[in-house]
Amino acid sequence: MDAEGPQGLCDLCLAQVCRSLGSLCSRRADGSMSLSWAPLFPQEMADQLLRKMATTGILNDTTVGIFRNCKELRLRRASIHCCPVSAEAFRLALCPHRLQELDASWVPGDLTGANIVSGLASNLECRSSLQRLSLSGLHLDWESLEEDGGVRVGFSSLRGLRTLNLANTDLTDAALEDICTLPQLDTLDISCSAVSNLTALLDCKNTLRSLIAHRLRQLDMSPARLLFVLSQLHALRHLDFSDDHFAADDSDGRDGDETVRQLLEGSPQVLPSLVSLDISGRKRVTEAAVRVFAEARSGLVFLGLLATGVSSCDVLSSLENLKVTGEANENQVCEALRRYRDRECFVREALVHLYNLTTDIDKPRPDMLQLVLSGMQSHPTSLHVHLVATACAFNLTTQDLAEAMPVSLLTSTVNQLLHAMKTFPSHQQVQKNCLLALCSDYILQDVPFDKYLAATLVINWLSSHEDPTLQRMTVAVISILVAKLSTEQTAQLSKDVFIMKLLAIVQQKAMVGVVDSTLKFALSALWNLTDEMPAAARNFIECQGLELYEEVLESYYSEPSIQQKVLGLLNNIAEVEELQADLLEEDLLEHILSLLQDSQVEVGVRYFAGGILAHLTSRPEAWTLEEELRTTILKQMHTSIMTWTQLEREMVSYRSFRPFCPLLLTCQPSGVQLWAVWAIHLVCSQNTSHYSSMLEREGMTELLKVLAAHPDTHSDIKGISENILRMVEQHQSHSGAFDNQAGPRNS
Repeated sequence: MDAEGPQGLCDLCLAQVCRSLGSLCSRRADGSMSLSWAPLFPQEMADQLLRKMATTGILNDTTVGIFRNCKELRLRRASIHCCPVSAEAFRLALCPHRLQELDASWVPGDLTGANIVSGLASNLECRSSLQRLSLSGLHLDWESLEEDGGVRVGFSSLRGLRTLNLANTDLTDAALEDICTLPQLDTLDISCSAVSNLTALLDCKNTLRSLIAHRLRQLDMSPARLLFVLSQLHALRHLDFSDDHFAADDSDGRDGDETVRQLLEGSPQVLPSLVSLDISGRKRVTEAAVRVFAEARSGLVFLGLLATGVSSCDVLSSLENLKVTGEANENQVCEALRRYRDRECFVREALVHLYNLTTDIDKPRPDMLQLVLSGMQSHPTSLHVHLVATACAFNLTTQDLAEAMPVSLLTSTVNQLLHAMKTFPSHQQVQKNCLLALCSDYILQDVPFDKYLAATLVINWLSSHEDPTLQRMTVAVISILVAKLSTEQTAQLSKDVFIMKLLAIVQQKAMVGVVDSTLKFALSALWNLTDEMPAAARNFIECQGLELYEEVLESYYSEPSIQQKVLGLLNNIAEVEELQADLLEEDLLEHILSLLQDSQVEVGVRYFAGGILAHLTSRPEAWTLEEELRTTILKQMHTSIMTWTQLEREMVSYRSFRPFCPLLLTCQPSGVQLWAVWAIHLVCSQNTSHYSSMLEREGMTELLKVLAAHPDTHSDIKGISENILRMVEQHQSHSGAFDNQAGPRNS
């Protein structure tokens, strides 16, 4: 399915079942869930339900109980990867099924490999049906396996096993000997395990086709003995004998490196079926040896050479069907990220090379971004991976590149960037990389993600750091994010400490008279934070914001972009009745009145000046200054507003028209009413659909009708009110016609 297409119906249904599991189930005496009613599920759907429960994070001892019903829910390919399922819950819920595959890798808690093997072996059907088993990352606890009827239970009890993954376990030589007696063993992964001797592999030399033995740091075999054992694996087609070149431990891997050298330079009669060899991370590999090996094996389809220094060997490019992991070109680097997703050492290495490849990229590469995202998701706590990956994410989404990416991919990427900010709060470069990637109008405006979480993380960073470059980015991101939040979310952010930080930035810039993006973004953020937020407006006043803003108004008289943002915030304060007294200062109001009257000042500035004055003069009972000043303001408002020209660009947006209600009452002076209807007309003409609906929803059309019909209403106000009502009516009739056209037709 197209990545941008809708989810499949099956996936949607399974997601709904997961969300509703509590109401669909009853509880057993032990607390586990049981479906109250269950139809006979198609077998594949039972597997999909278990997988969905695992990936959504709801699979645990309680919920896995629904699979004790193995008649209606028949599992074949089960995955409990990374899910907290105990040994007892595993035994009761999964062991009764006739499983063919089981992924129990990285399960936290007390579930051991021994629990799983003994549990599966207790089901006679499972002994023959199970073909694939992954216990990666578990404690095997091999010694605890007990005898069953005089026969020791072990991996060899699961006679149908073909594929076994025991990477990152405490696998012992004794357990390996048991494993190698499996009659159909085809694929074995013993990477990063504790085995010291591979001689046991000779017992499966005729069946083993794939051996993955990455970073066997406890291996204690001479190169000659190791090569002898490997050379006897006649059926082997894939050998991974790579090493972690970053590892800092006692073993230097020299014996393994020497074995690799001898294998590369040896006869093609050694491992004649081999078509895939991975020696990434191995030292002392030469281009000459790689050339000899590649030229002698015409069927070779893969060579892993990352971090060996020889991936630029000329012979590699001449072999058409050969895939290579390395650092010589883009294909090799991307192949490395695809193949080594679960190996932190190689993901780190490949990302460094990808960063260099993408520094000046000018074409969108969603495939690369997906690889970067996968690397971060696979190693969520790795600073090394996230340090480079976040830089790559920025390179791949900068400027116009993001707009060509699938939106779902960008959402996942931003979520991972936010995870990085949470996980590494003190690492300045990671934070900087994330902020650089987030500082995109397209991402902030059009990509869905948790805006509140993002704003919280960015605010926390701003509150504790002074770096000027990061300050500019954080303020820019915050100013956009705050405008996207609900009033409840905004209220959570409008704390004293944050407002003080933003005011400090404004003061810092104003002291030297700077007009830059940091100042503008800080003013925008404060404006948005106080929009219909009385508590935030009060915090602003208590933090001496008013005094600072009066200075900014005077010192930035010739900067309309600054004046608009300052006056916009003062509008927010003026809308709050209990805070209006703080604005009733004669010098301040006379300055605002001068802005309103000055025909040389931009209409945008005069508009906000008028808004402040309209709110303050609308309540004569609260007016504490000379009445003559109020009379002058009201007269000048009407005169001034009638000279304003209609604005083309969108200058302001409103969450609600509620603050306008008292201004539209028929008892208000004409100057107050005129500003209110002019403001409503402005935004309605720029976004008729949005604001017409808001007018209807909030009962504003009724107020406008009363105002237009009242005999004492000034003709200027009547005319604008009637225009607004016509716009609303036209929008309604257009919407109605569209609804009728789009509606169902009855035959």
